Amino acid sequence: MDVESLLNTVYTYAATWGIRIVGVLVALFVAWAFAGWVQRTINKRLGAKLDPSLTTFFASLLRYAIIAAAVVGCLGVFGIQTASFAAVIAAAGLAIGLAFQGTLSNFAAGVMILVFRPFKVGDVVQVAGVIGKVEEIDLFTSALSTPDNRRIIVPNGTIVANIIENMTHHETRRVDVPVGVDYAADIDEVRKVLEGCLKDIPDILEDPEPQIFLSELGASSVDWQVRVWSTPAKYWDVRQATVRAAKKALDEAGISIPFPQQDVHLDPEVVKALGGRAA
Repeated sequence: MDVESLLNTVYTYAATWGIRIVGVLVALFVAWAFAGWVQRTINKRLGAKLDPSLTTFFASLLRYAIIAAAVVGCLGVFGIQTASFAAVIAAAGLAIGLAFQGTLSNFAAGVMILVFRPFKVGDVVQVAGVIGKVEEIDLFTSALSTPDNRRIIVPNGTIVANIIENMTHHETRRVDVPVGVDYAADIDEVRKVLEGCLKDIPDILEDPEPQIFLSELGASSVDWQVRVWSTPAKYWDVRQATVRAAKKALDEAGISIPFPQQDVHLDPEVVKALGGRAA
């Protein structure tokens, strides 16, 4: 091959592949810049609405997905078959998904908790049989602090799969105190005593108004319900004060609070027969 033919060949390859290489570099640069812009935009727009950890994760995930798609697309320019490459990636993704099935389930549940907000940090909730104050909500687990100061880590998948009771979602909470009195006590007098004992209890809300009502006739007592309202933060203080006030008021009024009891009746003939045998 003479020099002229060699130069023509080099020129042809340089013109063909040089344009492709320059085009690929430009495409990668544009994809890199666009991915960075998308990441910054998501962090800025959704940072105030969603949890920061969730926003950062999704922004980074989308950025690398854009870059990966650009790289795979550029491989086709050089004649590399991307179909098999995509199949390998899909198979690897399926294998990873099966291996991390439980983890991915917790991740999806964490996303649901962060998006739909059944509770937030600082709420007192009962989830998966655990009562505690929510300290952290992560993508895979949530951390609770129990009233006796224990740290409980609950998988998000377990939380979403069970009933969630948010005890501090509303601004007010009702306090129910059952009270049983002797059958000999006058009903109207009992109502008057229970209504009067609530007047000096602090932190009871006036709206809704307290309620005193006769609930049922029990086996050993006439059962009443004392219902008052308070803020969630004062719930236990109000409940203790209400129980104390009811007990003191009933004692001062001479109304007894009975305990379960039974009357045993013996047949005189049976007693006589048993006594004769014993003798």
